[in-house]
Amino acid sequence: MEKILFISNGIDLNMEALDFTCYLGSLTRSRVTGIFLENLLEDAKPILERVSGHLISDSENKAYEEKKKITANNIRRFEEACARRSIRAEVREDFGIPPGEILLESRYADLAVISPEISFENQLEALPTNFVKRFMEKSECPVVIAPQSCREIQEIVFTYNGTASSVYAIKQFTYLFPHLSDIKVTILGVNGKDLTEKEKEQFRGWLLNHYNAIGFEFLSGNPEAELFKWLQKRKNAFITMGAYGRSVVSQLFRRSTAELLIQTLPQPIFITHY
Repeated sequence: MEKILFISNGIDLNMEALDFTCYLGSLTRSRVTGIFLENLLEDAKPILERVSGHLISDSENKAYEEKKKITANNIRRFEEACARRSIRAEVREDFGIPPGEILLESRYADLAVISPEISFENQLEALPTNFVKRFMEKSECPVVIAPQSCREIQEIVFTYNGTASSVYAIKQFTYLFPHLSDIKVTILGVNGKDLTEKEKEQFRGWLLNHYNAIGFEFLSGNPEAELFKWLQKRKNAFITMGAYGRSVVSQLFRRSTAELLIQTLPQPIFITHY
């Protein structure tokens, strides 16, 4: 992996998300590109409309300038965090919310890390926010939902339901993070039935080419309910899921289930498209 995107609200830097991004950057020796999104154009509209031949409101000007200062300070904190870990860093500062530009950045990146609470609405939103959901749906690279608190990965959990989509997600994760080969891996079956012996042998054979410690677990009962119970007990685990939002057939879970996982679990979640 060579390029990781760190997507942040310009005036609300999530340090937990930044720390985890830096952890991944150090682990993979990747460049981290910070994308700082802002609504400053909306704030500046009254000012810009009055510039020609009119006085600018002091209060409007001060609010606009204050947000610019906060964003500049957060960019400095990002650059310092990367520098402390000897991570190559660059910055993209985007005024307004240009989804096309963000998606273009994702097209030429290996991975994007985003906090589930990033929002540009003037009201509280459920997690993940509408902005984050749209990004997960349209991103052209795998996405990691940043954890609430996770300093180091001690276990990898590959959720698996027998579909090509879930296997594709496992492969993408493995190719991006070859440095995690010594971490414990658990294959978590969530479709309510075990693999055939032939499937398990094929799957294990592929995994053993990449990982040293592999285990299989299969949930019984209601797969989604049991999934929550099982994952809530894991600490410092990196969870991999299948595709989000592209088609019903390719999704590992119903979309509502994926969103509930993001809301309730503190662990990082890896999502990709098939």
